[in-house]
Amino acid sequence: MTDKLPYAEVIGDPIDHSKSPLIHNFWLQALDIEAEYKKTHVTPEGLSAYFLQRRADPDWLGCNVTIPHKIAVMDYTDDPGGVRDRIGAMNTIASETAGPLIGTNTDAGGFLQPLLRDKWKGRHAVLIGAGGAARAILFALTSLGVPDITIMARDPAKGQALLDRAGVKGQVIGMTDALPAADLLVNSTSLGMVGQPALDLDLSPLPGSATVYDIVYAPLETGLLKAARDRGLKTLDGLEMLIGQAALAFDIFFDAEAPRELDAELRALLLAAD
Repeated sequence: MTDKLPYAEVIGDPIDHSKSPLIHNFWLQALDIEAEYKKTHVTPEGLSAYFLQRRADPDWLGCNVTIPHKIAVMDYTDDPGGVRDRIGAMNTIASETAGPLIGTNTDAGGFLQPLLRDKWKGRHAVLIGAGGAARAILFALTSLGVPDITIMARDPAKGQALLDRAGVKGQVIGMTDALPAADLLVNSTSLGMVGQPALDLDLSPLPGSATVYDIVYAPLETGLLKAARDRGLKTLDGLEMLIGQAALAFDIFFDAEAPRELDAELRALLLAAD
């Protein structure tokens, strides 16, 4: 690959852990598309300069956005889909030729895919975190019609603001409070990720039919998922959402449908890269 190829990328701080380049470049190669996908370290202080530079690059197709930029990037994009109001965070930005940057969110759709596949129909979900990923996941849960949602957050006011923004009548608990007997537990934070503090929860209040979903994928076997499996609970790991949201973004960047029939091969590649 040369620097003259059209390209998309993922930006974040940190970014070394990102598996998005493996995913997108696997699909590009499978479909014989002449393009590439990179990862670029961008700090919060460098976000404005990053977009100024990329908008001048005719080969840049856009970017995915990870921690901690999913809210801040909304200041640099147009929003024809109303993502600011509906979700309040963006993770995918497309570069329109001689036009504006278009922001959207593929996290919500990517998060939903394994739940829809498994025909999950719970009534009570606990969402850990109140950041950019949590906003997309809360939107996804409300679109499923989940009637009872609890936010577990360090800052109760931030968690309540998240519920209020989404128009959800849920409850907020602290990170040291006991879990309610929920049907679904979702970790939307970086806790448990390589280099981050562990997420240590007592899962005993969860019923045996509960599902535990951790969007962290480095490591894939987080402490939360291990504890859930030790209890015999159903688990969904971070690759589920990562691959799902990447497929939606791939279509936006490269105008091609991701070859999801190769998911087993892709997953094996991602696991081997750990």
